[in-house]
Amino acid sequence: MQKRKITIDALKINCQKVEQEIRDFIRRIVGEARAEGVIVGLSGGIDSSVVATLCVRALGPEKVLGLLMPDSKVTPPSDMEDAKNLAVKLGIKTHTVSIDFITKAFLESIPLKKDRVAIANVMARIRMTINYFFANVLNYLVVGTGDRSEYLIGYFTKYGDGGIDFLPIAHLYKTQVKQLGKYLGLAKDIIEKPSSPQLWRGQKATDEIPADYDLLDLILYAIFDLEMEQEEIASQLNLYLKLVQEVQRRYDKSMHKRVYPLMLGQ
Repeated sequence: MQKRKITIDALKINCQKVEQEIRDFIRRIVGEARAEGVIVGLSGGIDSSVVATLCVRALGPEKVLGLLMPDSKVTPPSDMEDAKNLAVKLGIKTHTVSIDFITKAFLESIPLKKDRVAIANVMARIRMTINYFFANVLNYLVVGTGDRSEYLIGYFTKYGDGGIDFLPIAHLYKTQVKQLGKYLGLAKDIIEKPSSPQLWRGQKATDEIPADYDLLDLILYAIFDLEMEQEEIASQLNLYLKLVQEVQRRYDKSMHKRVYPLMLGQ
């Protein structure tokens, strides 16, 4: 039996083929739901920018609404500028809804100690609620912008950015989303921007995930696509075994985020 090898080339995608598959998927989901269009939360990051672009190519700009939901204490102005520039380029309508006062009112109503992660999750869930308010009024669907790297390790907020109707790029690792973004002609600043949920000042995804995306994607690919043993993965990538085990642990621990709530008898 030929030994499986973990290579960067294995993560290369046929962008033209992938784009067409995603466009067809978007059209099918929206058509089956008899929806009038889609809502995309625009953050100025690579994932939401790729998703918005694909939705426009699938449905046309008139059926895509971009929502910008900044928090003035947290959201970098440059991110909002990137999101607005993309919307102009795509020719889509946008609404900006600041979440500052909504978050403040919610937290002031809760008589508990304010934990940073809990506050961050509240912000993500407020954005989800805003997405669905517009979707309900307009008969639109809410499009998820999560990629496979973050989906597998649970790096998203349950019922926050995880509260969506469908996920067009959740089968693509972060490095593959960047490939697609380059193919789609996104601005270099967006493609190369460090990933961040922007739920507190200075937050960076790489400070919270087990490894940088280039390496994380290879580990995830080896675990879930090649179905390799952890020891073999660590050996081939010249890593400490504990890192591979941590990636697996993140997947196991976050399983509840990727399934419907369990019922007695299941």
